[in-house]
Amino acid sequence: MKMIWAWVAALGLAQPASDAATLPLAAGSMAQRVDAFVRGEMLREQVPGLALGIFRHGRVLLAKGYGYANLEHRVPVSAATMFQTASVGKQFTAVAVMLQVEAGKLALDVPITRYLPDAPLSWRAITVRQLLTHTSGLADYLYGFGKDGTEPFDVRHDYTEDELLRGFYRLPLEFEPGSQWYYCNTGYALLGILVHRVSGKFYGDVLREQVFKPLGMKTARVISEADIVPNRAAGYQLVEGAIKNQEWYAPAVNTSADGALYLSLNDYAAWDRGLRSMAILTPRSWAEVYRPVRLSSGKEYPCGFGWFVDESRGQPWYHHSGGSQGFTTFISRYRADDLTLVVLTNLIDASPARFVDGIAAIIDPRLAQLSPSTPIPDGDPATAGRVARLLSAIAADEFPVSELVRARRSLVDQIRGYTPVLRRLGKLGRLELVDRRDLGNEKSSTYAAHYAAGTLLVQIITASDARVSYLEMQVD
Repeated sequence: MKMIWAWVAALGLAQPASDAATLPLAAGSMAQRVDAFVRGEMLREQVPGLALGIFRHGRVLLAKGYGYANLEHRVPVSAATMFQTASVGKQFTAVAVMLQVEAGKLALDVPITRYLPDAPLSWRAITVRQLLTHTSGLADYLYGFGKDGTEPFDVRHDYTEDELLRGFYRLPLEFEPGSQWYYCNTGYALLGILVHRVSGKFYGDVLREQVFKPLGMKTARVISEADIVPNRAAGYQLVEGAIKNQEWYAPAVNTSADGALYLSLNDYAAWDRGLRSMAILTPRSWAEVYRPVRLSSGKEYPCGFGWFVDESRGQPWYHHSGGSQGFTTFISRYRADDLTLVVLTNLIDASPARFVDGIAAIIDPRLAQLSPSTPIPDGDPATAGRVARLLSAIAADEFPVSELVRARRSLVDQIRGYTPVLRRLGKLGRLELVDRRDLGNEKSSTYAAHYAAGTLLVQIITASDARVSYLEMQVD
């Protein structure tokens, strides 16, 4: 899946570095190029602290910390620094679910009302598999909670599990289950509740006992504000160009199964070894985890259980990102090269995907995925014309929200945030198509938009009715 990152300004920060591993990559020109790239990108994106893991053939080639885990105390990042996973935690929830499937306590393709008998009648068409693959049709609770999705979700309220369920029950179905793909945190929060219901244990306890401990993930854990967590990083956000402390979430909100874990680079190294050896689950279960979902139309969407499933050099490429509460994360596994890259940052505005792609290109240019630049023939000039019109509208701060499939506030705010960037670039010169692919029932097109003052990469994803489901830009 192509991913495009947003533009951010640069700020000069002194960046200490700490080596936690000195294996083959830790010396020589390649290591120096990686180091220079990471430092330069941190400066450009204003990232306070970053942890980089490069794992190959089950070995740690590099585990290195850059910058600060805590700006106030000037604590440097190390391989032991604990970062929030955000949505990368979904792949662990998926394993907790599959453990219940293997134990005969859950079934992938039966209605979830078997396990939630008090759920709305409309949920009879929703299966566990659809929760895992973001195809349930449920609205995302983070963008509207209860009362048909019109009540804001209060991140400062300590919702009980029952309160969350009651709120979820009032959420609308945005599409027929199985017919479309749309990223949905509600599904994974529900999966954590299901694991609790059928196992009798909190999903975090299932992970601790059946995943973290067996794999040697010695410091991995569910987030806790009350506990003393050694090497805990502080999270940050940009507010009008200045670094501020992360937004505060209520403790119970910070334990949901849609991405509320702490992991260090050391934990990710152990996780990578477990993934390589197909530990914990049976081969049949791992095949389910990595299988792209098939929509009711018969088309595939490149999403498995907690992983996006793409291709690199003719072999599977598994990856996922996360961002929440002052942290961003990216894990990328290139099976053709038996290579895993992990980037952890403590800035919500950072783009770890950009770091991963740049580092992958240094190791092997054939692995670069996120920055297409070579023009390809465009058999759909109408879409190019529409993108040009939308760019003009965004520059004038007149983006037509009615063109969106779902006018989620986060996407609308993101699009409107490009207005100052487009105004600085001036008048659009030409558009060149550099990537196009089908994503289930949707179409993704990426263009190089050339201006006198620079070039933008613009990704637009359109639904079958031509409305826009996603729009993102990056200064090339």
